[in-house]
Amino acid sequence: MEKYESKQQKINRPAEAVYATLSDFSHFTPILKEKVEEWQADSDTCSFVVKGLRIRLRMVEREAPKLIKVVGENSPVEFTFWTQLKQVADNDTRMRLVLHVELNMMLRMMVGNKLQKAMDEVASQIAYAFNNAPI
Repeated sequence: MEKYESKQQKINRPAEAVYATLSDFSHFTPILKEKVEEWQADSDTCSFVVKGLRIRLRMVEREAPKLIKVVGENSPVEFTFWTQLKQVADNDTRMRLVLHVELNMMLRMMVGNKLQKAMDEVASQIAYAFNNAPI
């Protein structure tokens, strides 16, 4: 199992507010329904199609306001995705994304660097969205 961690991001919001948004897939609908095909979501699961591949995610663990754990279901590769939150001051939450994925040697060589860059980019975009949203 390979592990990819994003760089830590600073979010200018309390951890409870960040957690409340990220721990419910239905909150992602306004953003993602235009970016993927066949988006469906409720609080615990979501599914969508990207480049012809159906992806289904399920939240399997939540520890407010610190941790959200998501697994892929019926995926060609086994993976678990974590969002870790740590509040260090009233409006200062640090976030890190962690991906554990089962990759064979060939896939690891082909996509390992891309996965690391993607983790950093997604974390950066989440922080940007929170930091630039109206309070």
